[in-house]
Amino acid sequence: MDFNKVAILGGGLLGGSLALALRERFPHLPVALWARRAATVESARQRGISGATEHLAAALDGADLVVLSTPVGAMATVLLAAQSAGLWQDALVTDVGSVKAAPHRCLQPILRRTGGRFIGSHPMAGSEQTGISAAEATLFDGAACLLTDDDRVGDPWSSRLQRFWEAVGCRVSWMEAQAHDALVARISHFPHLMAAAAAKVALTTPSDGRFGGGGLRDTTRVAGGDPDMWAEIVTENREALRGVLSHAITEMSEMLAMLEAGEQEALRRWLDDAKQAREAALAVVRNDFP
Repeated sequence: MDFNKVAILGGGLLGGSLALALRERFPHLPVALWARRAATVESARQRGISGATEHLAAALDGADLVVLSTPVGAMATVLLAAQSAGLWQDALVTDVGSVKAAPHRCLQPILRRTGGRFIGSHPMAGSEQTGISAAEATLFDGAACLLTDDDRVGDPWSSRLQRFWEAVGCRVSWMEAQAHDALVARISHFPHLMAAAAAKVALTTPSDGRFGGGGLRDTTRVAGGDPDMWAEIVTENREALRGVLSHAITEMSEMLAMLEAGEQEALRRWLDDAKQAREAALAVVRNDFP
């Protein structure tokens, strides 16, 4: 471990899971988990996170890696509070947000005031469940983690951060923040919106769900996520999502036209294209995990 102490600011699913993963893999590493609410701190301690605290200064004391595990819209406020509470000027600050352009845009100017450096992190891990009670030490096992260094912090910090995420089980890739936001708009944010749309259409009469099978359950699973969190995420990434949603509308319009015309062979080809795309993606995953 390249860091002497890790301070995780935010006691939700990702922050709690990171604290548990570090406790399991590096039992002698000081790890602080800061949360505003006393109930969250108590729950974290009950889960075995002994460094959980309501006191920001105590969490930051001696920390050379600070992980912002709050909603992206709250990160600037939390970082300003951290500076007032004693954020070390040579600390590395990272995050776990689902978008990257916004954190780079708003956090780096704040850090210029007192020192510190920011590299973005996005571990592609989570579930439709939220809160410290859903945290799991294994959440990051095998997960992709996308890192962004648009502010050109560079080594040794970038290498240290990569090793940090690899140490908790992630597969790390680097990219620019804008490319990251375009990618997750397609592979993460769009599927969530489609799951929500499927739930709204398929479950117009909620009691009909008792007749559904695994397809309905699997397709709509992530629609059970926190609406407040996801409304913020997709709004922050709305520019990238506009083109993705337009593409989806075009595909659905073509499918509707084929249905109206009774073009079964055209529909078969359309469905086969989708099947081949999914199988090609699965082949890449299998190659990564032989």
